[in-house]
Amino acid sequence: MAAFDAVAANYGQLVSKNVRITGESADYFAAYKAAYIARRIVPRKGAKILDYGCGVGLLSAHLKKALIGAQIDGFDVSKDSIERVSADLLNQGTFTADFKSLGQSYDVVVISNVLHHVTLADRRGLILKSASCLAPDGKLVVFEHNPINALTRWAVSQCPFDEDAVLLSNRETRGYFHQDPLRLMWRDYVVFFPRWLKWLRPIEPVLRRFPLGAQYAVVGKRVL
Repeated sequence: MAAFDAVAANYGQLVSKNVRITGESADYFAAYKAAYIARRIVPRKGAKILDYGCGVGLLSAHLKKALIGAQIDGFDVSKDSIERVSADLLNQGTFTADFKSLGQSYDVVVISNVLHHVTLADRRGLILKSASCLAPDGKLVVFEHNPINALTRWAVSQCPFDEDAVLLSNRETRGYFHQDPLRLMWRDYVVFFPRWLKWLRPIEPVLRRFPLGAQYAVVGKRVL
């Protein structure tokens, strides 16, 4: 938490600097994930979405754009980050560092690049805690860095707030979905091509089974 409080003021710039090898910014990756959720999850109009580990709201802002009419809430342990969430997001939903002040019965909970900062002993508990907020048949989406990808490992090694990071294999992440009340639905690899190969990006959905993407998404649903 202290590490993220320290970088809250310039979080976006730090991420953009760290991923400059791709030719893209932090904003691109946030927009990519929001578009993925809109395309693959397709929550109903007026859905309730929780961005768990929302930071300063980069992903939340793009979720609001991609999911017209949805309510976007956010939770983060970094109070300094929450204080930098935009007024537009604060006016339409709850953004808080107090988990108990969140709502319930979310249609989708998103955990984006959070688990690699969580100790192995605490990861299962965090998944179950986030799943407790879901409505029946609500979807849990976890995005994580793909440790098989060499450029991903390099970028993580250079990131000032990833010093504690322990990357998760997609097998480990999928394992957390084989526990009540969750059931695994699918796993996709995502983010394949840098900016100078952006003309190939339209084929990325076809490549979702190939373990070469910079990140992956694991999706499950609440069944109890």
